[in-house]
Amino acid sequence: MTQSVKKQMEPGRYLASFDTMSLPHIFTDVLVLGSGVAGLRAAIEAADHAEVMVVTKQLASESCSANAQGGVAVVLDSSDSIEAHVKDTLEVGCGLCDENVVRTIISEGIERVNELMTWGAKFDARDGKLLYTREGGHSRPRIVHARGDATGAELVDTLIAEAQVHNRIHILEQTYAVDLLTRDGVCHGAIVHNATKGRMMVWSRMTILATGGTGKLFRETTNPSVITGDGVAMAYRAGASLMDLEFIQFHPTTLYIAGASRALISEAVRGEGGILLTKDGTRFMPNYHPDAELAPRDVVSRSIIQEMKRTGETNVYLDLTHLGREVLEARFPRIKALCDEFDIDIARDRIPVRPSAHYTVGGVRTDMDGRTDIDGLLACGEAACTGFHGANRLGSNSLLEALVTGKRTGAAAIGSLRKSGKAVRHNMSYTVEKGRASAIDTADLEMALRSLMWRHAGVERLELGLVTAEERTDFWSKYVIEREFDGPVGWDLQNMLTLAKVIIHLARERTESRGCHYRSDFPNRDDVNWRRHSSLNRSSGEVKGA
Repeated sequence: MTQSVKKQMEPGRYLASFDTMSLPHIFTDVLVLGSGVAGLRAAIEAADHAEVMVVTKQLASESCSANAQGGVAVVLDSSDSIEAHVKDTLEVGCGLCDENVVRTIISEGIERVNELMTWGAKFDARDGKLLYTREGGHSRPRIVHARGDATGAELVDTLIAEAQVHNRIHILEQTYAVDLLTRDGVCHGAIVHNATKGRMMVWSRMTILATGGTGKLFRETTNPSVITGDGVAMAYRAGASLMDLEFIQFHPTTLYIAGASRALISEAVRGEGGILLTKDGTRFMPNYHPDAELAPRDVVSRSIIQEMKRTGETNVYLDLTHLGREVLEARFPRIKALCDEFDIDIARDRIPVRPSAHYTVGGVRTDMDGRTDIDGLLACGEAACTGFHGANRLGSNSLLEALVTGKRTGAAAIGSLRKSGKAVRHNMSYTVEKGRASAIDTADLEMALRSLMWRHAGVERLELGLVTAEERTDFWSKYVIEREFDGPVGWDLQNMLTLAKVIIHLARERTESRGCHYRSDFPNRDDVNWRRHSSLNRSSGEVKGA
């Protein structure tokens, strides 16, 4: 089934004016935007055959990947099976997973994790045997973890160390990717802005987007401040198709203390036996799902919201005290240190928690090798949508996907290089039509946008709220989207506003509840009309279901 709906959300082609005749130029074979697990793995793969430049918004070690606590879901134990992992992934994906993609990533993920260990990654073990944790939606313990609750940091550190031995990989830090450079439907690199050198043109034969998701769009989020959807927004402006962006996964448990930044309390905590309680000490998850605290994330998040409504409280509580101090200090050192900062002793005190935006299930539409519908542009990791997660991500599947698709995308970039010539500079110029945006209070508008998205496009959605959000973002867009900002703060806002409009629009279109998209006015799953992906392309001006 296909639906077409005209949209009113068109940003200009580029965020900033430029003239290629007046800016510095850098040339490379493969340009990788982003330094998380997917981007680094893609860079390492490509560097065996080509010159690679990695552009990263802050430091190479600072990414959403580096913050990942839980672990990597992978079939390494002899009592587990690929079939069981595939089945769990398909069930949590609620009918929208591509089974071939699921089977491929889960199968190849075994080799990718073993490869990491040969590169020096150390996963937690006892007596020489890996330790496994179970998380929500998994039928058995299969999540390997490192440094207790610092798996992402271990992976990123390992990949950075591996990248540093390649003399063909060059990392440009503190550099903002402003827009993709396209001409005649082909991507030729990107316009970037370096913190000290200013604006530059990076010309490449192949460009890989690995910029992460859109988490900062929401007031409550586990994501670091850099995750503003830049890569997905720039791909949209360049004409790439986006897929399934209405599916935003909300993590059930983030530390909730007024005035403090939201911080993830890993699902592995519940996997080890943590339980959710109301203020009066009542355990409630068995009332909502037979797997209780180990139900899929969307179920747990909605259940917490329901309990908060029922009790009038702003949070619920995560109780780990029965696990014992020795276990907690060894297994969750980061979480313990975090809670200690707020005088919460996790071996004695309950942790106040509530849901927060965590993972962008949708993204730039790609195949398994990262190919988009723009020649010369590939995407991987959270910025991409392969169909692996369907309508809801299974816990700890994201690092697995990043490793596998990063490797495949790097290989695909090299395969395409062999068919193309050297990176060539094109004389191009672009002028933003409207004036500068010095009068706009970006911090105030960003907070208003994030609050709006949390209220009306968060864990629960309703037509009336989505209409309100659409009207408000349409109004803001009139004086923000086409203005010219002169730095990352303004560009972040424009990217966030662009993607907010896309998410709201697709959430209105999907008049059902499926996975992590929940419409309280359409609470049931509708397989007759909606067992399909949503795809949005700026060039066609249509929303299509595929």
